[in-house]
Amino acid sequence: MTPPAAKLTLPELAAMKRRGEKIVMVTAYDAPGARFAEDAGVDVILVGDTAAMVVLGHDGTTVPVTMDEMLFLARTVVRAARRPIVVGDMPFGSYQVSDEDALRNAIRFFKEAQVDAVKLEGGGPASVSRVETIVAAGIPVMGHVGLTPQSATMLGGFKTQGKTADAARRVVAEAEALEAAGCFAVVLEAVPAPVAADATRRLAIPTIGIGAGPDCDGQVLVYHDLLGLTEGHLPRFVKRYANLSREIRDALEAYVADVRAGTFPDEQHTYAMADEERELFAGAEESRHAEEHDYEPDREDARSRGARPAPALHGAHADNQQPERPEHEREQEPLEDLPAGA
Repeated sequence: MTPPAAKLTLPELAAMKRRGEKIVMVTAYDAPGARFAEDAGVDVILVGDTAAMVVLGHDGTTVPVTMDEMLFLARTVVRAARRPIVVGDMPFGSYQVSDEDALRNAIRFFKEAQVDAVKLEGGGPASVSRVETIVAAGIPVMGHVGLTPQSATMLGGFKTQGKTADAARRVVAEAEALEAAGCFAVVLEAVPAPVAADATRRLAIPTIGIGAGPDCDGQVLVYHDLLGLTEGHLPRFVKRYANLSREIRDALEAYVADVRAGTFPDEQHTYAMADEERELFAGAEESRHAEEHDYEPDREDARSRGARPAPALHGAHADNQQPERPEHEREQEPLEDLPAGA
């Protein structure tokens, strides 16, 4: 058996940037996805809050996913990932309230899910303060600027950011502020390629692009998007490498058809039994069936008359057993005096 590859370290990501080696990141939300990413040679797995849409069924927003749901998903990924760095995406509401709240939830990711780092969105003063607090506690943080889905409503929807000169300078400044606060990497989402290239040149830490052009130090895509599991409209930056939704649907439809037609399971998918054991089993079943129909004559006669047979008595009470009289022959027994008002 080939020993598992050594865990990738955060300093190695910085070294990859210096060497000009591209960093590959992908989202994953369960153990199979983590194993596939590991086998493919992915460097970083992001347990993204996009789980709200692609796993939990929320429509068009990442906001509803909870901290407990993210912890559950992160634990499944961590169990399966050996070499990749696993990053837990802090969901909306888990870090916006205060530095203390942000640190408390980052610690939960670190302790309960055992992720290698956390990610949070935004590069403004509040986000920078959160990063400083979490990093000071010894927990690595990945930043995220440009299009930040948790605050997409304030940004006017899921739109490209940094398209004007002023907006572009703000994106770069936020990325630099996150680096100064202690982030080990920064995600640049949905920003013009020249803006992402400028940020990448300015930062010593790696930039991970998603819809940010080819000059970033690495790229990330959502697992379900690149595999063709997501249906409907997709962002321009998504490249589909497979169409698994069609294959899965075809497979399920074939299964349904086989079961309804009675062609599944066939002999290939059925367990056999040795002839001699089958004969012994059949003989035992015949004996059991015969015993079930072997009734005592007196009890059978009682059934045929519609009367319940008297229970058999044994021992000292057997001699005192009397046949039960018909109801019209029984003497009327006097009722005991009842208390008044009963």
